[in-house]
Amino acid sequence: MDRIGKICSYIDKCATFADVGCDHGYCAKYAIESGLCDKVYITDISAKCLAKAEKLLAKHVASGACVPVRCDGLEGLDNDIDQALIAGMGGEEIIKILKNGFIPAKFILQPMKDAPDLRAFLIERGCKILVDDIFFDGKYYFVIKGENSGGTSLYGEKELVFGRDSLKNPTVKGYAAAEAEKRRKYLLSEMREDVREKLERQYEMYRETAENDD
Repeated sequence: MDRIGKICSYIDKCATFADVGCDHGYCAKYAIESGLCDKVYITDISAKCLAKAEKLLAKHVASGACVPVRCDGLEGLDNDIDQALIAGMGGEEIIKILKNGFIPAKFILQPMKDAPDLRAFLIERGCKILVDDIFFDGKYYFVIKGENSGGTSLYGEKELVFGRDSLKNPTVKGYAAAEAEKRRKYLLSEMREDVREKLERQYEMYRETAENDD
């Protein structure tokens, strides 16, 4: 399954769905044409990207089932959206979108980096994380699915780094091995002692996770 297909597999049936930072609009197309939502909102800060998605979803735009909104993140949407997808951005950018807009009732997030920061933010805000997993499609991707209520028990250090479900997924070993190798190479360079100590701790965590047979 490719990245788009894998992300779409996490979409729940709902009345209103938002594809935030939609780019080409493939996830929105999947949601509306698979009968997973009655109405889909596509948003992008880029007029060029939004135009591509509008073209892909032209018949649904014409029928009123798809509503294009040019805006930054969630800022142009009402907070009664049932479910939102934010994919293909850094974790810090996703946090900024959620802070400047709102945390949807249900969400699917696919951070390209800074996933630990995003996990910590969601837990701090009282969100319930339902899925926190990893998959591979040419590179490794984390996906976080949850709800804006219910809370999540605190994560340990490894769970923040890898995701609670990822630690039970054999795919995480490949990711951990790659990250351990990056840090091993960094450690060959000159650096401050405090930086070296931090990298050494990270290296050991990634190495142990890569070699774990549990």
